[in-house]
Amino acid sequence: MPNGTPASAAALLRAIGLRPDGPVMWGRPLTTRSPGLYLVELADPVPAPRIELARVGKWIERVPQIHLDGVRPTSKALASRLGALWLPTSVVLYAGATAGSLGGRVLALAHHQIGDRRPHGDGHWLHLLTGIERTRIWFAETTAPEESLDALLDAFAATVPSLPPGRPAGALILPWANLRRPTGERQVSGISGSILPDDAPAKPVPPTHVVDVAPGDADGARTEGRNTGTVRRAPATAAKPRAPRSPVARVVPPSAREAPVPLSAEAIAKLEAELHELTKVRRPDVVARIKAARELGDLKENAEYQSAREEQSFLEGRIRLLEERKRNTVLIEETSGGRARIGSTVVVEHDGETMTYTLVGSTESDPASGRISVASPVGAAFLGAVAGADVEVRTPRGAAHYRVVEVR
Repeated sequence: MPNGTPASAAALLRAIGLRPDGPVMWGRPLTTRSPGLYLVELADPVPAPRIELARVGKWIERVPQIHLDGVRPTSKALASRLGALWLPTSVVLYAGATAGSLGGRVLALAHHQIGDRRPHGDGHWLHLLTGIERTRIWFAETTAPEESLDALLDAFAATVPSLPPGRPAGALILPWANLRRPTGERQVSGISGSILPDDAPAKPVPPTHVVDVAPGDADGARTEGRNTGTVRRAPATAAKPRAPRSPVARVVPPSAREAPVPLSAEAIAKLEAELHELTKVRRPDVVARIKAARELGDLKENAEYQSAREEQSFLEGRIRLLEERKRNTVLIEETSGGRARIGSTVVVEHDGETMTYTLVGSTESDPASGRISVASPVGAAFLGAVAGADVEVRTPRGAAHYRVVEVR
């Protein structure tokens, strides 16, 4: 397939050695339950996306944490950014892979609600388009779906003749609704927080209104007005007054709240240094290794490829953990005496021995070097202590008594 030639979904599948099947119209069931690739395709290229602003507005309303370049967007601003990522010469809107059932995965995509994480968060931009029901699905079975998808996205990028102006800097050449590559790189769009967290509270189910209908009064059974016999009516009774409902506080489970992570300036610097190393050095390196190993041939028997993918999986997990920790970081302010708090250094006496502890958050805990977490029994007992105070620490082995010599 020559570079710069717009490619159909079927042509892309053939280009990576797979046999295309289809097309099937959007929302219709597939005939296979095997693993493989699936592509959403337009009949013809469209110069700009037909995005329905009302759907964008509902998306923004439904997902309160969504931001565009760090600020809460308007519907028009968000639609404009989505339009800037559109590739006017391409007919392929989305390419996905599944190691499970192709039929089930494609059905999940069609029934997905934008803003939800499940059942098919990647590709959810498709639901903003008017006429999405007129798109079609091509698919191909393969036992190496992620590897094949990676190769297909490379083939897709080679068919894009030129990029339209106004694209976000650093944006990847991907089908419009693809938010990431299987190798971990995410599309650069400036849109963040666009998907509800896993533990977001579900929408309340409206109460069911049940009406007891007396015999003869059911729909179609009433004979009033007809000369057909006796009409049975329920005796009229006064409505019972409803007891006032007691107010119920909305309880947010701990998992739904972002707990702050207290860190010292030194720990924040280390976190940022590690994150920079992982994202700017190790991630590009492992992506290059995966690409080089993939070019060697059979992926099933390719030890280099499998090793690189395992390293990538660990790497991306560590990056997600550090990014989440960084978002929730609270800088520990330096203290100069007074009451002990996170960041304080506490000098204590216990059984004639003098010990020095630094009170830190759980992520910085290192008891061997005297850095104790305020979540531990000892650390929690020292919080709020002042010089000269006697502190009792209750542990499973019994109570231990400390005298606070100094707080700094």
